[in-house]
Amino acid sequence: MEQQEKKSSFFLRNLLKGLVWLAIIVAMFVFTKHNVNKELLLKFEPFFEKTALILVIFCLSELIIGIIPPEFFLIWALRRGDADYYITFVVIFILISYTAGFLAYLFGRYLHTTRVYRYLRDKYLSRTEVLLQTYGLYLIMVAALTPLPFSGVAMLVGAVGYPTKRYIYWSLTRFFRFALSGYVIWEANTI
Repeated sequence: MEQQEKKSSFFLRNLLKGLVWLAIIVAMFVFTKHNVNKELLLKFEPFFEKTALILVIFCLSELIIGIIPPEFFLIWALRRGDADYYITFVVIFILISYTAGFLAYLFGRYLHTTRVYRYLRDKYLSRTEVLLQTYGLYLIMVAALTPLPFSGVAMLVGAVGYPTKRYIYWSLTRFFRFALSGYVIWEANTI
């Protein structure tokens, strides 16, 4: 019973951290929208118009342990102000992120003996591995819902032999994160 409470506390604590992170990003977005010179933002427009490049950057970020928070890409998708366009990109980002996580899981599962994996584990993921041994599926859900590196956790989950069907099931919470973030960012755009 005490172990279950510890796991629930871990989940709620980290979920709260994720919500705080989302609030910070939204606050930065609203502040920038109202306080940064529009001409300065227009200088970035040629870069923002390169949709394929943005998607490649997002894919790489999601594959390489989530270097750039997905919320920044959701903000990018707002630029046309069209709900259908925005929802389409939210779905694209969800699918890319989920797929990247699954590929990382497979990398961990089938290539955990490689030097590359050992380097990543030793350099970036050792703390997360201890959390995985302690919290199991709660760590998968926390990584899917918060800024914790989803692909990194997925790689570790695969490396320790976590069952594939259970990983696939619990990592579906990633969809909820994007739906919630997408909705909050869409609403923040109206402020």
